[in-house]
Amino acid sequence: MGLTLATKLPSAGVIAVALAGSLAVIAALALLMRRRSDAFPLLAILALPFRLPISTQSRTVNLLIPLYLVVAAGTVALLIPQLLARWRGSGAPALETGVPEGSLRGQARREGGVSFRDPSSWLSPRGVEVLLLIAVALYAVQTIYSADRAKAAENIAFFYVPFGLLFMLLRDVRWTRELVLACLGVAVALAVVFAGVGFVEYYRKALFLNPKVVAANQYDNYFRVNSLFFDPSIYGRFLAIVMIALTTVVLWSRRRRETLLGAGVLVWLLAGLVTSFSQSSIAALLLGLAVLAAYRWDVRATVYVTGALLAIAAVIVLAAPPSLHFGLNGSGGSTSNATSGRTKLISGGLELLAQRPLYGYGSGSFETEYKRHGKASAANATSASHTTPITVAAEQGIVGLAVYIALLAAAFAVLLAGAGRAPPRVALAACFAALVLHTWTYADFLEDPITWALLGIGVALARASRLQACSAT
Repeated sequence: MGLTLATKLPSAGVIAVALAGSLAVIAALALLMRRRSDAFPLLAILALPFRLPISTQSRTVNLLIPLYLVVAAGTVALLIPQLLARWRGSGAPALETGVPEGSLRGQARREGGVSFRDPSSWLSPRGVEVLLLIAVALYAVQTIYSADRAKAAENIAFFYVPFGLLFMLLRDVRWTRELVLACLGVAVALAVVFAGVGFVEYYRKALFLNPKVVAANQYDNYFRVNSLFFDPSIYGRFLAIVMIALTTVVLWSRRRRETLLGAGVLVWLLAGLVTSFSQSSIAALLLGLAVLAAYRWDVRATVYVTGALLAIAAVIVLAAPPSLHFGLNGSGGSTSNATSGRTKLISGGLELLAQRPLYGYGSGSFETEYKRHGKASAANATSASHTTPITVAAEQGIVGLAVYIALLAAAFAVLLAGAGRAPPRVALAACFAALVLHTWTYADFLEDPITWALLGIGVALARASRLQACSAT
C-alpha cells in the first residue's frame, strides 16, 4: 500500500551511487534514532505510504524504499544492540528504544511460550508473534513448488522480511499518549495532502500516475482518482484507516476545539474517499466506525443500527438505476459486474482449492494458476488475487488457511481484550478490522506494511496494559 513515484531500472553506476547515498541516509537516521527515542516511530509512520516502482523486463515491483531505509536504520540503531545485549547476557538497558529493561520486555518474558495443550496461549501477544513467524516460514517453504517463485521471492524479500523487522521495532517502542498523537498527526497530515492532490486530479479529470487507471477511466462513466497512489482502492484504504483513527480522537475528546477541528478534517478526507469510488474502502470505513460506536456507546444498539443501515443499503442498491453505477441493473448488470469481477475470482479460486485442498499450488502462484486453468486471459489476470482468504486457500491450501485464520483470531484477541479502557487500543482494533475487511474485498494483507504496523503497536500497547494491571494488583 503506498504512494508511487515512477522510475526505470537504473544502470550499474547509478546503482552504486544510490547504494552509497542509501548507506549515508541510514547512518544519519540511525544516529538520530540513537539520540531521540521517538524518531523511529514517527519516521516509520511518515514512510509507510511511499512506494517506488522498479521496472524490470518481466515485471514491475512497487518497493517501499523510504520505509526500507527507516527500518534499516532502526535495525542498526535499536534492534541489533538489543539482540546483542540479550545474546551476551549483559542486561544493558536499551534507553534509546524507549523500552526500559524489566517493563515491556519483562512482561514479554513472563508471558512464556505457546503450547498446543493450551489453545488460549496462542491468543496472546506472544501468540501473534509466533503465528506471524509461522506464516512467513510456511510461505517460504511453499515457494519450493510454486509456479511463480519469482513473485513469491519478491514478497518475502521486499515485504515479509522488512515488515517483520518493522513489527519488532514498533513492538519495542514505549508508546506514550504524546507519541501516539504525534504519529496520528503525521498520518493525518499525509492524508490531507493526498486528498488535496486527489481533488486536483478530479477537477482536471487527469491522473498523475498509473496508466492502467488512466485507461480504465477512459471507458468508465465516472472518474476515479488515486491521488499519488498506484491504485484508487489502495488510496481509499489509507484514507479510511486514517479517518477511523481520527474519529476515535473526535469521539473521545472533551475539548470542543479538537472536536470541531477533527470533524472538519474528516469531512475533507471523506470527500477524498468518495472521489476514489472505492466500494471496499467505504465498506472498511463503515466497519471501523461501527467498532468505534460499539465501544463508545453500546454494542447491542450498534448491531441494531448497523443491521438497519445494511438493509436500507441493500434495498437502495437493488432498486438503484443504472446511472448510479452500482452494476446490478442495466445492460450487463450482474453480481460480477457490481463487484468488479470478485464473484468470478472467488468461484475460480475455490475451484483451485478443490483441486489441491491440502497444500495448494504454492506461494505467489494464484495469478499464474488462475490463468493456466482458463479462468482469466493475459489482459485481466493481474486482478486475480483480490480476495485474500481465497488467494491464501488456493496458494497454500488448508494448511495455509488454518495459519491465516489462527493469526486473525490471535490478532483480534490481543487488540480487543481490554481495549475499552484505552482509546488508542480501540482505534487500533477498529483500524485492523477495517483493514481485514478491505483485504477480503481487495488484496494485500501481509504485503501491506500497515498490517504489521498495527500489530506491532497493538502488541506493545497490550503488553503495557497487562503490565499496568499486574502493577495495580
